[in-house]
This record gives sequence, C-alpha cells and structure tokens, in this order.
Amino acid sequence: MRRHVSFENLHNFRDLGGYPTADGRTVRWGRLYRSDSLGKLVGEDWDRFLELDVRTVIDLRYPWEIEAKGRVPEASGLAYANLSIEHRPYDQAEIDPDVDPWRHLADRYAEVALDGAAELRQALELIADGDGPQVFHCASGKDRTGLLAALVLHLLGVDEDTVAADFALTELATDRLVADWRAAHPTRTLRWPSYGRAPEAVIRLFLADLTTTYGSVEGYVHDHLGIDPEVIARLREQLLA
Repeated sequence: MRRHVSFENLHNFRDLGGYPTADGRTVRWGRLYRSDSLGKLVGEDWDRFLELDVRTVIDLRYPWEIEAKGRVPEASGLAYANLSIEHRPYDQAEIDPDVDPWRHLADRYAEVALDGAAELRQALELIADGDGPQVFHCASGKDRTGLLAALVLHLLGVDEDTVAADFALTELATDRLVADWRAAHPTRTLRWPSYGRAPEAVIRLFLADLTTTYGSVEGYVHDHLGIDPEVIARLREQLLA
C-alpha cells in the first residue's frame, strides 16, 4: 500500500492507513486520507481522486478561503462538509522571523483546539460514522489537517512517535508549498523562513499542551469537545483492522 497518493496539483495527499495501535490492531488502508486543498482537483487529478471512491470530504478551511480557491467538485454519492475549525486567522507568510517558530505554531494550534470545539467534534463524529473512504483537508494539508490527524490517530491508539512522524511527512511537500505561495503572490516577500515546515516538534508541543491543560488528550476530547466513549468506539470500529 502507498502512504503518498500521487497527483499533479496536490502536494500532500496521504493515506493514514498502516499504522499499528497499542492493542495490536492496524489502521485500515484506503479508509481515511489527509490532503491539501481539493479545490485544485481538475483533469486527470479528478479522475485519480474518483478512483479512490471517497464518500465524504471534510473541508477544514474558512468559507472565504473556499470562495476564493474553490472546493472539491460535486459528484454523485460524494458528501461534503465545511467545518472551519480555525477561528483566528493569521498570515503565516508574515510571522516574525525572530519568534520561536515551533512554539508559535503550537500556540496557534492551541487556539484552534480551544475555539474550534464544535467543528472538531462534528469532524470526529463524521469520521466515526463514515460508510466508506473519507478525506479531510485544509489549504496546505499541514496545520489544521495535521491537528485533526493527530487527534484521530491518538484516539485510535497510535503511539506519539508515530503520530509525530506522520505529521512531519508534510516536510516532503514544503518546497512545493513554498513554490505555490510564491506563484500566487508574485509581488510579496515571504517574510517567515519556516513557511511550509512541519517538524515533529510542533505536534509534540501541541499534544503536551493538551495533556498539561486537560490531563490527557482523551481528557481534552471528552471534557472540551464533548465526545462520548461510544464515538471513539465507533471510530475504532470504522478504521481499525
């Protein structure tokens, strides 16, 4: 099975399958994907996407991003949900180069975890109740997508080292993400040198912050998101083999 699914215009489309869990099971291949914006799907990329038989798309972007950049094309049998988990927009290209970049991103993730409780709960419930392959995405498939992927994998019982390694696979797409930004903003200067980066340190800091605040990631999911154990049980039933 392939971790990375190849597209011409998508740079960060990955299968979350194959990861082992603490109870000896494995995340199913071909059931849950993470990606950068599916608004870029055209031509042969669209045909390739249809071959995956995805039944549900969860778009984590702001509505204004979707209006500006487009969304996944409509197709028979394809459900679509826009769940904007981030509530405090910021421009990563303009981050002060002198700040600690990984602490800065982890702090932004903490804001998403705090503000986006309703949307994150809906996303987890949708994934738990899915009846076929699903994909969730944001713009670059890095931050909002990486946060949700980390929560899902953790709830499935995947260890933190593996969760962090999955997060950091976005680094393979960094050069293309930067190139896309420069092409889209030819008159601007990319002020932040860490744009497009996703080292393990970011998600490790975020998970540690959740544990400090809520006692554990499960505590955050139960106490702040309001996710019942039955939802987690359904999630595991759907996604583990």
